[in-house]
Amino acid sequence: MVRVTVWNEFKHEQLNEDVRKIYPDGIHRAIADGLEASGEAVAVRTATLQEPEHGLTEDVLNETDVLVWWGHMAHGDVADAIVDRVHERVLNGMGLIVLHSGHYSKIFKKLMGTGCGLKWREANEKERIWTVDPSHPIARGVPEHFELKPEEMYGEHFDIPAPDELVFVSWFEGGEVFRSGCTFRRGQGKIFYFRPGHETYPTYYHPIVRRVIANGVRWAAPSGASAPFRGNHQPLEPIG
Repeated sequence: MVRVTVWNEFKHEQLNEDVRKIYPDGIHRAIADGLEASGEAVAVRTATLQEPEHGLTEDVLNETDVLVWWGHMAHGDVADAIVDRVHERVLNGMGLIVLHSGHYSKIFKKLMGTGCGLKWREANEKERIWTVDPSHPIARGVPEHFELKPEEMYGEHFDIPAPDELVFVSWFEGGEVFRSGCTFRRGQGKIFYFRPGHETYPTYYHPIVRRVIANGVRWAAPSGASAPFRGNHQPLEPIG
């Protein structure tokens, strides 16, 4: 059983009626519902910015195998102490799934060590997502390509380190391309960035998007390997 916490700043849904109509219970709830309906062995909880410690207390994180992160308009409101807490947990083996505009979140930028900027445009255009690594576990059950319309455009250059693995690439109706499914490893933790999910579109109800997120959670879950020892170490064999 993979223990998943879906985190969302939960601002757009409270301030924008158009977003509230699409996600009446919040983007986090739509993502959580998709995970619970995925057929994967998951136990899902949610957390939001407004909760004490943003819902990411020591106890919650200690009981989280994979954290799913959605943010957009309130990146700066996330307390640095909580970012540091999440960062430490990732280095110690917790998986992290960063969705859409979470590319600008404090935690993603801290883990990437870059500005994580990109081109963007809201023009209700078509996105065609290509599976460029069909052998990857995150691509399980995903077709060679699928389309989302409407979606927001994200375009290169995406200011991230070269991904460890590139699973998906997007093409947009306006001509741009984007590395839309990237994996990274930091310490013992695994990170998956997945691009789709603008708040004014019902992307998180799309069955393939839900499949990708569920696959990402399964892939990012801790391996169960023992933590490596670091520091002064006694020899295993006699020396000299």
